[in-house]
Amino acid sequence: MSKPRTTRWDSADTPVTPVSPGSWDTRSEELLSAAPAAPAAPAAPAGPAAAATTGKVRKRRGGVDPVKALMHRHRELCQRAVDPLEIAAGLEAHGVTDRTAARFRHRDVFSLAEEMYARMPRGAEAGSVVAPPVPPAVTVPVPAGWGAVAMLPGAVCAAAVAGLELTAGRGRLAALVIGALAVAAALRLALRYGPLYTPAGRVQRGTRAYTCWLLAYALLGEGLLRGALAGGPDGPWHLDTAALMGLALAVAPAAWCARLLALRGRRRLAVCRGLEEFAAGMRPVLIGVVGLFAVAAVGLVVLAGRVLGQPVGSGAAALGVLLLLVRLLNVYGRGTAASLVLGCVCALEALALTCAFGGRLPGCGFLAAPVDLIGPAAVQGVACGLGAVILLGHAARTLTRASAHAGSAGETR
Repeated sequence: MSKPRTTRWDSADTPVTPVSPGSWDTRSEELLSAAPAAPAAPAAPAGPAAAATTGKVRKRRGGVDPVKALMHRHRELCQRAVDPLEIAAGLEAHGVTDRTAARFRHRDVFSLAEEMYARMPRGAEAGSVVAPPVPPAVTVPVPAGWGAVAMLPGAVCAAAVAGLELTAGRGRLAALVIGALAVAAALRLALRYGPLYTPAGRVQRGTRAYTCWLLAYALLGEGLLRGALAGGPDGPWHLDTAALMGLALAVAPAAWCARLLALRGRRRLAVCRGLEEFAAGMRPVLIGVVGLFAVAAVGLVVLAGRVLGQPVGSGAAALGVLLLLVRLLNVYGRGTAASLVLGCVCALEALALTCAFGGRLPGCGFLAAPVDLIGPAAVQGVACGLGAVILLGHAARTLTRASAHAGSAGETR
């Protein structure tokens, strides 16, 4: 004979509903909102009313909800979010990981973000009707003419190189100085008006100085290195104007590639339903964008070399890819590692020059042996290529996160 099934009742004659771990206790929330504030000196009630009041107080004291505290901490993020992935990206940017989400009884950050998004009151529930914002991929402004501004450094550099080739003596030096200043002004304008724009606070200390060194080495370094290995330099050494002109022409495809990466990132934010799904979809996009720019940079550098009749190696194209990755990391606020890698590349090039000149000292010829073995033309390619590979691996981990694309990064002015 089976034992009769009994139901446990609380003191208010109300059946107790079991709650599964990790789910939100709706009845607890209702009791919290409906429970009156306790008076300073309450009179002891008797009967069923006293039992009901005691049960409500017990519920209020025992109902600890850590997710609610997290929602209060990130209230602004939850209110303006149009998708759970946007909340997940914000949590990821604040250092919340899957291990942290497990403390809130969720399998990952996106599951936690889904609950926060579902529980945040919106519209009439929040007391006012709030119109949902347009997805960021649609609202990113595209100023008219930013593409033409991106081509300005190449045009100014071509004019400067033409002026340099048509002058001699002191006029050549004046043309070099004026051309360098004009190219720098055009490059600054292109970087401030387009997808490559970076706020001043995001550019790490030393990045500009390292970039100037690398561009100066691209123009003068190979000629100086050849002269040092040959026992010179004897007089003015060769200026690699073709490499600098190719890099200036590559600013336009760099801006287009940065714009493409920003748009694809915004579109994936609207369709993806998880941080891992977003990262897996953005990795081939990032690699494709960098590869597309590398092909364009090689073509422009070779074209500039043929027009000017100068042999151009792979160093200029590798430098272009390195500078693009550095700029993208700064645009999305991940430029710390980029500055460090740039410093190491500059140190390698400076070490090559030091070894070349140090090998001319008595008994120190072995110092110039590595540079002589690699070749003066390959020093820049090896140094910048290693730096670009390291930064590409770093970008594949940082620029493929949803938190990198959820803010204002990549928006054009």
